[in-house]
Amino acid sequence: MPNVFDPRVFAQGLPHAEFRQLRDTEPVSWQDEHAVLDWPAGPGYWAVTRYADVKHVLRTPEVFSSWLGATQIRDPEPDDLAFIRRMILNMDPPEHQRLRKIVAAVFTRRRLEQSAAEIAARAEALLARLRDAGECDLPVDVTDDFPLLNLADLLGVPAADRNLLLRWTNRVIAYQDPEHADEVVRDASGKPVNPRSPAMLADMFGYASELAAAKRENPGEDLMSALVTATVDGRALDEAELRMFFFLVVIAGNDTVRSALPGGVLALVEHPAEYRRLRSDPDLLDTAVEEILRWHPPVLSFRRTATQDVVLAGQQIRAGDKVVVYHASAHYDERRFPDPFRFDITRTPNDHIAFGQGPHLCLGAHFGRLQLRIFFREFLKLPEVQLAAAPKRLTSNFINGITHLPLRGPRR
Repeated sequence: MPNVFDPRVFAQGLPHAEFRQLRDTEPVSWQDEHAVLDWPAGPGYWAVTRYADVKHVLRTPEVFSSWLGATQIRDPEPDDLAFIRRMILNMDPPEHQRLRKIVAAVFTRRRLEQSAAEIAARAEALLARLRDAGECDLPVDVTDDFPLLNLADLLGVPAADRNLLLRWTNRVIAYQDPEHADEVVRDASGKPVNPRSPAMLADMFGYASELAAAKRENPGEDLMSALVTATVDGRALDEAELRMFFFLVVIAGNDTVRSALPGGVLALVEHPAEYRRLRSDPDLLDTAVEEILRWHPPVLSFRRTATQDVVLAGQQIRAGDKVVVYHASAHYDERRFPDPFRFDITRTPNDHIAFGQGPHLCLGAHFGRLQLRIFFREFLKLPEVQLAAAPKRLTSNFINGITHLPLRGPRR
């Protein structure tokens, strides 16, 4: 049976042949969680690879819970689970809806689009590094900074502190990648500490509390100022919920766009006809962004836990079993997307699930799309670029990251 658990598999690119075999022969298949480097083995899980089944799992939290075991493949430490469940990502209805209402009330299109001009100026300034030098490593020189700085503005994080956001993101997301091995912390026995544990997030949460206190004292027009005063039915976010929202916005809001940007550029340079088509007709940008999100889903997988015995795609799943849905497979399912291995910037309809589905549909989807549209609008103003060397991908079974993408402009 193909192995789609090992994060080192995804460092070589999406395992399309393996996913296709699973979709065709065993769409809900058992995966062993073997030890990877110093990270211990786990109990195993069911991998869900067809689009319709992935969508069903995400839309039925009463059967496939985010709360029971949280949403990452690797099990949290039992002592950490109660803490992790305070994050909206790891909640089920009805508590999930209460928090979502509070955030939706302040995460408005008007607030987000107020920053469009600043985002465009930032994209132009960052891309000038490629234009002026004629070459760059896109993630390192441009796209690691772009969403991070946009989020810092949105949250009201002081300019002097913005490097902290990237450090925290790398610690949480890139812990399986050898390039970020220095982010891994070990306990007294030498065992690596889960980067999402309370101990590893203490500095981020301490900062979030200080920022919230400062915004209560001197509120601004930023998202954090709005969150500290927002209420639903007379109830505001408590301190733990504020910290968890800060974590979610910083990590999820940063790394999804951070992944999609170089993924989209790579898709264009590897499909020069579509790249030139878009350069000649920038009005196709909206559908092109959706195709980029389908082609290069920022999130590879999400975990749920079965609340009851259930049959999915003919496979018996027992209550308490881990169930992991693979967006990276669903987006290439021939049953849903005609000719899925053709990159088509005019693909319509394009009902990808890059921003999730069901009750956990991403609250920041509009902001993510806004940043992508603005970035690629500025990118298309540059002369056509090419790959200067092979890209390097993140070692992760969660985020579809590209850590290095050397580009060069026209030869002078």
